Amino acid sequence: MAYRILVVDDEEDILALLRDLFTMKGYQVLTAATGEQALEQCSKAPDLILLDVNMPGMDGFTLCKKIRDFLSCPILFLTARVEDADKLKGFSAGGDDYILKPFSTAELLARVGAHLRREERRQGSSRLKFDGGLTIDYGQRQAFQDGEVIHLAKKEFDIVELLSMHPSQVFDRERIYESVWGWDSDGDSAVVAEHIRRIRTKLTAAGCGDRIETIWGVGYKWRK
Repeated sequence: MAYRILVVDDEEDILALLRDLFTMKGYQVLTAATGEQALEQCSKAPDLILLDVNMPGMDGFTLCKKIRDFLSCPILFLTARVEDADKLKGFSAGGDDYILKPFSTAELLARVGAHLRREERRQGSSRLKFDGGLTIDYGQRQAFQDGEVIHLAKKEFDIVELLSMHPSQVFDRERIYESVWGWDSDGDSAVVAEHIRRIRTKLTAAGCGDRIETIWGVGYKWRK
């Protein structure tokens, strides 16, 4: 089955270019020119989202946060320029990558393909049950407490997956950032601490308790 890609951009020529490009390569393509249209299209469960940062009304960062409430697929930002602060803001919002405009179509296709292959590899893992009623389904990329879904954003689940699959190992922030965001990302590993805080809040609210242990001066590990 062909991958489904959602392209969100307020520039009509960009939408047409990307729709034609990905359709020609065998993808199913959804398009949206506004944040509201994008949220509607998300109901069709895209496998990857290309999201313009600078849109009128709801900007890309705000839209990304809303999407992360219910979708875990890769989100790649499209932008004409990006500062370090913007990258940190985008990664904190739940984005996975940045692609600068004007972009090379070959590089764009390669990055999209790499993110989709990474998602495929993550789909093959199994479901594990932990004490206290916590279950993690690595194939479906969902966590459950006593059968109820815990709504984790994509990067939050990625961190839970990394730590929970290596419960005896301590990971420092840099290692977590490299594993989850990618070794070639230009962001700041400080974003890891914010994601850990959000994960703890969600797990505690769901009744799981604090599953992530801080090893002061070293990093984090999954609490057995």
